[in-house]
Amino acid sequence: MRGHNRMFWLHAVTPLHVGAGQGVGFIDLPIMREKVTHWPVVPGSAVKGVLRDYFQGTDLKGFTLAFGQGGVGDEQAGSLVFTDAHLVMLPVRSLYGTFAYVTSPFVLMRLRRDLEMVYGSGMPADMGSVGATIAEGEIYLSELSSLAMDQSVFLEDLDFTAKTDPTVKQWADFFAEALFPENDPWRPFFLERFAMVSDNVFNYLCETATEVQARIRINDDTKIVEKGALWYEENLPAEAVLAGVVWCDQVYGKDVTPQELITNFCPSKVNLQIGGHASVGKGQIRCLFTPGEKKG
Repeated sequence: MRGHNRMFWLHAVTPLHVGAGQGVGFIDLPIMREKVTHWPVVPGSAVKGVLRDYFQGTDLKGFTLAFGQGGVGDEQAGSLVFTDAHLVMLPVRSLYGTFAYVTSPFVLMRLRRDLEMVYGSGMPADMGSVGATIAEGEIYLSELSSLAMDQSVFLEDLDFTAKTDPTVKQWADFFAEALFPENDPWRPFFLERFAMVSDNVFNYLCETATEVQARIRINDDTKIVEKGALWYEENLPAEAVLAGVVWCDQVYGKDVTPQELITNFCPSKVNLQIGGHASVGKGQIRCLFTPGEKKG
């Protein structure tokens, strides 16, 4: 990867619905998922689109160069490139500690690949040794965890035996630093609830631990449910965390540099609305950008 780059993190403040259109099962409006893993995903085009809308009308230098423009004869590609935001941590209801921020070895292995593109070095230790031995009835926690009681953890309808590992704390510290300011009260709350399960269990939770909400439409005249106007829609729960990479390889103009575009339009934190159902409070997110190394 050439040019200047950032990791970007999407932290859902309210349930998030980036839809995939009409469903074929009992969920009428499912969320978008990856083809191979079937894990929830937010397309990079959606992230770039809401950022473009957020900065529209500002006097920041290079807006058109960063996001491009349409129009016959005036088309221009945007210089900022956003990958899809992949799921990093799924919030799951817990008997102790309220809920857990759950991840898995494969999630971290794939995230590490993105981190290497941006940071190069200075990342948490490899989780491979833990991932190779973790059983489906085990859950790895940090020593500060509030999720266990007598070495037992209960997530949704699943029960686990709690274990600890130094690399789990390393990852928890890394995420806490990326997502929460040093004196933010959410940082110790997060550290007490970070957990890692096996990939198979994570797959199961991605299918069963999302929110499914019944929606109706009321007839204006009768004030009762419109005939046939009952549907079910899926949401990624509040507190979900996703991550992706943004970079600027070249600028299609000479009056602004890649560093200026990244600095102007990828600030440390911006609050956005993404996905559908904005009028009922869905899709409020904290979008955080963390800088990496300059690639030659």
